[in-house]
Amino acid sequence: MSGPAVAGPGARPSLLHHPAGLRTLFFTELWERFSYYGMRALLVLFMVEAVEDGGLGFNDATATAIYGLYTAAVYAVALPGGWIADRLLGAQRAIWYGGIVIMLGHFTLAIPSITAFFLGLLLIILGTGLLKPNISAVVGELYAEDDPRRDSGFTLFYMGINLGAAFGPLVCAGLGESERFGWHYGFAAAGVGMAVGLAWFRHARHQLGDAGRYPSNRGATEAERRARRRGWLAVGAGVGVLLLIAGMLLSGAVGVDPVALAGYATVGIVVYAGAYIGWLVLFGGLTPVERGRVLAIFILSMAAAMFWGGFEQAGSTLNLFAERYTQRVFGDFEVPAGWFQSLNAVFIVLLAPVFAGAWVALAARGREPPTPAKFAIGLVTLA
Repeated sequence: MSGPAVAGPGARPSLLHHPAGLRTLFFTELWERFSYYGMRALLVLFMVEAVEDGGLGFNDATATAIYGLYTAAVYAVALPGGWIADRLLGAQRAIWYGGIVIMLGHFTLAIPSITAFFLGLLLIILGTGLLKPNISAVVGELYAEDDPRRDSGFTLFYMGINLGAAFGPLVCAGLGESERFGWHYGFAAAGVGMAVGLAWFRHARHQLGDAGRYPSNRGATEAERRARRRGWLAVGAGVGVLLLIAGMLLSGAVGVDPVALAGYATVGIVVYAGAYIGWLVLFGGLTPVERGRVLAIFILSMAAAMFWGGFEQAGSTLNLFAERYTQRVFGDFEVPAGWFQSLNAVFIVLLAPVFAGAWVALAARGREPPTPAKFAIGLVTLA
């Protein structure tokens, strides 16, 4: 990403003496995560609900496979989304357009139609690919390289993420699982949340200055113009292919077994990642030190993949467990199953300062565990 940091001596401070732009991104991401996690709290529950009760009537295996494909796609599109922002749009415009597409996706989910359901998921995937990687990149651009406030700035930004993730399921599941309103009101509430985030971003965007405002190749030379044209042609071709595939699937011209597709996707991702790392180590022209670092990245990436594989069970198997095997009735009130989705974010908000203080205290005694050990502790705790 390009653009100078705006946290200079004359920048108006915000959020504990951080750049004013951090407040813009904090609340934009808060509402985007409100919409994402609010919708996620309903997704699998809606798919397994009987048709006569307003759901899709899928079995558990199909519903969780669709959920897995959806979440995998959300992470996968971050790469082309970051490339589009860096080369073509600039991060600020990528965030704006991505938020609009996400909002349209949530409102599409609110339409009681199976075609609208899958179209809405597709829109949310594409919009998240534009917004999610680039809003974090702009946070980094608010600070100079040696600014000691950068780490704490990301911590504050992460708090915004978890506040949105805590409130989203409460509102969306509260509406979606109620007899008075129903599933599609919950999905619509997620769309309203994203609309609030967009309105805030539009209102406060000027506080970002030039951070993420321009693509990296914004020059006016003929070579740069040709590169941008080629980039837009590639994006257009990719979107065209995607729309063709989506049209064939939604029309029923091509049938797909979600469970089998999820299995193939898993194998494909593992093979692709392993082949790329292998090529990089063997034929990438790396020095012995660089090869060692790449292998370390590979090992940590596998550990992270295992962690996130467990983390994402929250919206699928753990959501079903909460609905079916948890005591949720207290007097005349039944706790919506989706409300349990808020607990992870609440615990992060409560415990993050505790762990941060623990690491500082251990470091002062020379006993802070190294990063790989922290990874191992996290994986054991997850297990």
